[in-house]
Amino acid sequence: MSVDQISSVSLGPYQLQTPLFQAALSGYSDYPMRVIAARLGAAYTLCEVMIDRMIVQSKQGKQHSMMYCHQDEFPVGGQLMGSEPEEFGPAAQRLVEAGFHVIDINFGCPVKKVMSRCRGGYHLGQPEVALDIISRVRDVVPDQIPVTLKMRRGIDDTAESEDNFFRIFDGAYERGLAAITVHGRTVHQKYLGPSNWEFLKQVKEHAGSNTVIGSGDLFSPQACIDMLRVTHVDGVSIARGAIGNPWIFQQTADLLRNQPISPPDVHEQRTVITEHFELARTFYGEKKVCNTMRKFGIFYSELHPQRTEVRNAFIAVKTAEQWLQVLEQWYQNNASGIFPPVEQPNPLSLEAPSL
Repeated sequence: MSVDQISSVSLGPYQLQTPLFQAALSGYSDYPMRVIAARLGAAYTLCEVMIDRMIVQSKQGKQHSMMYCHQDEFPVGGQLMGSEPEEFGPAAQRLVEAGFHVIDINFGCPVKKVMSRCRGGYHLGQPEVALDIISRVRDVVPDQIPVTLKMRRGIDDTAESEDNFFRIFDGAYERGLAAITVHGRTVHQKYLGPSNWEFLKQVKEHAGSNTVIGSGDLFSPQACIDMLRVTHVDGVSIARGAIGNPWIFQQTADLLRNQPISPPDVHEQRTVITEHFELARTFYGEKKVCNTMRKFGIFYSELHPQRTEVRNAFIAVKTAEQWLQVLEQWYQNNASGIFPPVEQPNPLSLEAPSL
């Protein structure tokens, strides 16, 4: 597959030069992570999902860290989640004022706490409410700013659930949405079992020229390539596979150009991890940076040839100084890196046709 065989991805007025997106990741896709992803090849990034009510009720002029975006990560999307349709519009306006280039609506989160509060994937079971939310957001967001949607393939595997999916899916495009991201698992599946790429293929065939982004089981560059080949979606949204491995965007782009890939060596890892740490220290301050970066360090360690020792070292740090000492101790001497372990490949990817 050559990159010349894949056209740029249309996202409203934006023509993205690669089909590689970084998904919204609660607790992870903050400003520093998004900047690193963009530097390493993510054509578009999304912030952590935000609750509409919390945005609306926050004090005017007080900008929550999750609402921060910067020109270094253009374009970046702000993702909304909530339960009451009337709260989505005002919240979307606040995200526009904060500077986000795209407003994304989350109908995909399967977490029990979210579902119990009638948010996220819950709306896939009530198409009229879902379409009301979409209309309210699209009506208040300026025309030049794209509105997009994140969905799962339904609440469950019933025919009623699939009918509801397509009512919302078709209605969203009819209301002017620029793109829809579809995760191949149901809400009830959460993150268990394979993502249904055959369903993604059917959805893209149904959507025609409308932009569809695929999601689910993207833990390696090859998986990203396989999803594009199997399903023919316009782009891929990489979620958990990008935590601590921002190189997945660069490596996937290299594969699209028929170039060989290899994991970053230890010194390259140190350079990027240091950049990530300094962005986080500037953004969060000296006191908070350690706790913020510890969770990333655990994931970054998966690429180190001594992953267990490095993981334990990152877990043990309690200060910013100790965090930097881990880099000094374990990343001083160069060595070949390793690819992080990946989950079981999607069965359909094993029969992916070449393009």
